[in-house]
Amino acid sequence: MRYFRKMEGERVYLSPIHTDDAEIYTRWLNDPAVADHLGLYRQLISLGNEKKILETLSNEGHHYAIILKENDELLGNISLMDIEHIYRRAAMGLFIGEAGRRGRGYGAEAIRLILDYGFHTLNLHNIMLTVHADNPRALACYQKIGFREIGRRREARIKDGQYIDLIFMDILPGEFGK
Repeated sequence: MRYFRKMEGERVYLSPIHTDDAEIYTRWLNDPAVADHLGLYRQLISLGNEKKILETLSNEGHHYAIILKENDELLGNISLMDIEHIYRRAAMGLFIGEAGRRGRGYGAEAIRLILDYGFHTLNLHNIMLTVHADNPRALACYQKIGFREIGRRREARIKDGQYIDLIFMDILPGEFGK
């Protein structure tokens, strides 16, 4: 079996990352549509480096593959990072790799799964993320789930000669409406 159902939703489940998926991650992370919103648009991601990164991620922290239940298709990645158990806080990041799979609610479902896990299993109290201001679809998704804007770093990124604000958002357990 390639994937393991750690957290299961209606249409997707979260599985520990599989290192054999390095080639697909490399393709996704070199796709400008994915890389732009991850801040990787000026980096070349090689297969060798991605294998090393996946090996590291699979052995530490809470990094998960987002898998479509109906056919075990790898859709993307979601993580809880920088976990500080004393302060009960963490950061979250995610992406959906295939263009045809974006905008279908898979990311939102994965976020709900990992927030439930973070708040109820890891006993976290605050989960934050950053999002580029030029990503309205992600902003709308995060707001619908219950994330609130807590700050903005103005013109903190540059993409194609244009400066972009970096928006900081967070969510507390009482704001998380599954």
